[in-house]
Amino acid sequence: MSGFTLAIHGGAGTILKNDMTPELERAYLEGLQQALQAGFAVLEQEGSAVNAVKAAIVILEDNVLFNAGRGSVFTKKGVQEMDAAIMDGSTLEAGSVAGVRNVRNPIELAEEVMRNSNHVFLSGKGANDFAIKQGIKLEPDEYFFSQFRYDQWKDIRDSDNYSLDHTHQRLEELMKDKKFGTVGATACDKNGNIAAATSTGGMTNKKYGRIGDSPLIGCGTYANNRTCAISCTGHGEMFIRAVAAHDVSCLMEYKGYTLQQAMDMVVNEKLVSIQGEGGMIGVDALGNSALIFNSLGMYRGVKSSDGTEYVAIYK
Repeated sequence: MSGFTLAIHGGAGTILKNDMTPELERAYLEGLQQALQAGFAVLEQEGSAVNAVKAAIVILEDNVLFNAGRGSVFTKKGVQEMDAAIMDGSTLEAGSVAGVRNVRNPIELAEEVMRNSNHVFLSGKGANDFAIKQGIKLEPDEYFFSQFRYDQWKDIRDSDNYSLDHTHQRLEELMKDKKFGTVGATACDKNGNIAAATSTGGMTNKKYGRIGDSPLIGCGTYANNRTCAISCTGHGEMFIRAVAAHDVSCLMEYKGYTLQQAMDMVVNEKLVSIQGEGGMIGVDALGNSALIFNSLGMYRGVKSSDGTEYVAIYK
């Protein structure tokens, strides 16, 4: 029986302490702690890594502070289009959804795709039709409305610009104040099986049905018992171009890197070389974890059977 571990993230970017009120900081840390406790409780009860990452993500999707599920940002059309993925490292089975609407917990739909669709990736109306068939909980548009997300969208909805999350800044400040809103979890269970999951509302004011790295297996989400489970957060286009999550696995499998070494190489060298900002969390089948980012902050946390436990925000 191996050590068991859960690592989570709630997005990365230009997250500075002097931009945060004490109340908001406390709310973020509490949200992370709740997700960590929910996922870790599954592992303690000898539940699977897949169920643990799903449990943690559901808590984050239900928390309006994070850009996933209920807290998802507004698209150009003024609606929420959500993406999610989950992968089982023991079987390499995976499920993803993109551009889904009104689904309370997109991660639950991604798991249904993995378990019951004979497919890996469903999008748009088809994914929503499948959600209805599988009895996945839907919510009205009002459920996904939050004033600060609406204000954020209102600032830029008449332009062709998009915002990378959690910012009230005007256009000229947007790129200075980058926030990449995604939530993710990786876990190693008592049997040494690992899993990864990621969920996001994408970018504020996104158009053309834009999809980032989060639901793309190998880019924003990947798990393989032989190497690692990875969930990414950052400027999705760059993580797609780098095939970031799978690259970590490749460095471990073919070059013998440790989890920490492989993640460090991808985040701090490969992504930096193409101006890819953000970070990732990972675990391996021995229960080791790493949380690495090249931005100024990443909402993150880890809890392990070896006694390691923390939640953090800043560099």
